[in-house]
Amino acid sequence: MPRTATADAPMTATRQEPPPARQRSDARFWDRMARKYARSPIEDQAGYERSLERTREFLTRDDDVLEIGCGTGSTALRHAPHVRHITGTDISPEMIAIANEKLAEGGPANVDFLVATADDPSFANGAYDTVMAHNILHLVPDLDATLSRLRDALKPGDLLIAKTPCLGDMNPAIRWLMLPAMRAVGKAPPVLCFKETALRDAIGRNGFVVEAVEFHGTKGRDARPFIVARKA
Repeated sequence: MPRTATADAPMTATRQEPPPARQRSDARFWDRMARKYARSPIEDQAGYERSLERTREFLTRDDDVLEIGCGTGSTALRHAPHVRHITGTDISPEMIAIANEKLAEGGPANVDFLVATADDPSFANGAYDTVMAHNILHLVPDLDATLSRLRDALKPGDLLIAKTPCLGDMNPAIRWLMLPAMRAVGKAPPVLCFKETALRDAIGRNGFVVEAVEFHGTKGRDARPFIVARKA
């Protein structure tokens, strides 16, 4: 079966790099962007707050949570009071450094931030009650491989909660003009350009049952579905 990214978006990357090389390249990109990213305002604060609110409806104080692609840790820190423990991971050491700076400024004791890839095999131990993947699934090298690893990180019957930009549903100019131009000058990383339907199909074929698909954006057309899926 063809990979979702290949089927829906030949623009996944300009060349196929071996995973370690791709990981190093991605880490360097996000390290360069980290401090600017940390200073940037959230584009749609109301939509972000709605996603936080909905996520908390699925969390309990007994939950051990894994967040992949946690960036500078803001979302993990917001959810920490509602769970037993949350582990935030990101491929970028500089992003994790900023997250740990926030934690050192009086953050909650039930949060850890670690440098790790989205499909790090050390998490495939079925130890987590919830996995969160916000604004990250379009940035992984292999969507199916990452989803499979996230399934393995969860206990049976537990939840993946993801909010993902589906570039295949956005203005074609973004895919065919803006992204290549930004990549050419080092302003954007490699991305997967898939549609929401393809993302749901990928989640389903990797051992999940999709239970909810919502759109929380408050500014124009929203192509960032908030998806809740249960490990089958």
